[in-house]
Amino acid sequence: MSATATVATTPEGIPVIILKEGSSRTYGKEALRINIAAVKAVEEALKTTYGPRGMDKMLVDSLGDITITNDGATILDKMDLQHPAAKLLVQIAKGQDEETADGTKTAVIFSGELVKKAEELLYKEIHPTIIVSGYKKAEEMAIKTIEEISTKVSVNDTEILRKVALTSLSSKAVAGAREHLADIVVKAITQVAELRGDKWYVDLDNVQIVKKHGGSINDTQIVYGIIVDKEVVHPGMPKRVENAKIALLDASLEVEKPELDAEIRINDPTQMKKFLDEEENILKEKVDKIAQTGANVVICQKGIDEVAQHYLAKKGILAVRRAKKSDLEKLARATGGRVVSNIDELTSQDLGYATLVEERKIGEDKMVFIEGAKNPKAVSILIRGGLERVVDETERALRDALGTVADVVRDGRAIAGGGAVETEIAKRLRKYAPQVGGKEQLAIEAYANALESLVMILIENGGFDPIELLVKLRSAHENETNKWHGINVYTGQIQDMWSLGVIEPAVVKMNAIKAATEASTLILRIDDLISAGKKSEGKTGEKKESEKGKEED
Repeated sequence: MSATATVATTPEGIPVIILKEGSSRTYGKEALRINIAAVKAVEEALKTTYGPRGMDKMLVDSLGDITITNDGATILDKMDLQHPAAKLLVQIAKGQDEETADGTKTAVIFSGELVKKAEELLYKEIHPTIIVSGYKKAEEMAIKTIEEISTKVSVNDTEILRKVALTSLSSKAVAGAREHLADIVVKAITQVAELRGDKWYVDLDNVQIVKKHGGSINDTQIVYGIIVDKEVVHPGMPKRVENAKIALLDASLEVEKPELDAEIRINDPTQMKKFLDEEENILKEKVDKIAQTGANVVICQKGIDEVAQHYLAKKGILAVRRAKKSDLEKLARATGGRVVSNIDELTSQDLGYATLVEERKIGEDKMVFIEGAKNPKAVSILIRGGLERVVDETERALRDALGTVADVVRDGRAIAGGGAVETEIAKRLRKYAPQVGGKEQLAIEAYANALESLVMILIENGGFDPIELLVKLRSAHENETNKWHGINVYTGQIQDMWSLGVIEPAVVKMNAIKAATEASTLILRIDDLISAGKKSEGKTGEKKESEKGKEED
């Protein structure tokens, strides 16, 4: 039932206004129907991008900026959805992206399918609470199944990690260069991974991504160190330093100004010269202090005065100023140095080490490469590509691939893709449903159908007949040894996905299932939609003023 007038009546028939004027209220089945329609619309927009043979979307914002992508979180973010139920799906996608970096489309499409299947049950007069209860039981069974069938993977299984990266990259626009990018991803993650207690930990902040358009995607490279997107400050400084000892400064190489307004009275030209010489001496002392520690490279977060630049150049020290704080922190991890805030406290023990520091021209810009540290715990990836759009899409693809490989290293479990897991869970849910019985059994079977809908979308996007292949896939899974059988979307054959190298992190699938179930059950429990009236007081106020002016004229 829908109503714009939010009015209740007393037993005597006296109207009582509950909500503010301009508010609207939709309740009962009508509210549920509207929310379901909104979720279905978002899913329809996203499902053609699902899988390795999915299509891309072109999104144009209000300023005319173009984004071409098939990354689920990016599409939903740029679509600027207005409906509250649709916004829920955007939040799921963001949550999934932040948690596991991949599986955003799986979470959103699966959520849409669960809501679709629930709609069919609602038409059969099954109460939403029963559907929610059945979905929760099915979710528990699905997570338990993934935990049972997943395979243990360690950080040393680089071949499996490479296949995980390839699987993530194969559904992106950069699939043509996926072999090259997958190698870079695995090298980066295995380099920054560290063992804490008995668990592996990967901080993706330690992988710096620098973008420069020009060249091709295959020119993308990994640097065992850090790239500082700045140039050497003085032309007299060396542009290449081997066996570099690096001072990392969080202090400025400038004469500090007094905190309070100060006035210096000079009544003699010699005093003026003395004052300027003193400034120069302060800077010279700072540079001498740096040189005494044995440093031949200075990376400074703040400014470097021209006089200080001159003295640094005379001593053959390569210097970079105004480096980002995050770059300085990564440099400390990569070179083993320590960021120092007070130059007087700088010692030789604080210096970082790199075999090479060099200024190189990349595209139109000059950048300083710091590479070849003993055991860098921070690395850089320099992304190249012919178009700026290509570079942006490569960055999105790389971030997803880095995230999935990091997930496997952290969690230590992997599963096969290609619809194998969804089919296996659906099979087990159909056996489990009769044990639960009652109306909840129908909800559990609906959950199994929703999981298989993911496989059908995968097959459809590959250009094959979904019903025929799904029947074949179901019969293959009847054999207990065929748990990893799925769809090869390039050939339309049923194959063992693990041996084919289609491998995904178990935690991505588990998180997507949990997020989708939470979102769909949340939507199914809403039976009232109350919208506040739009604020337009400012505009009406302005209008009244202008009308008043006209009357006076």
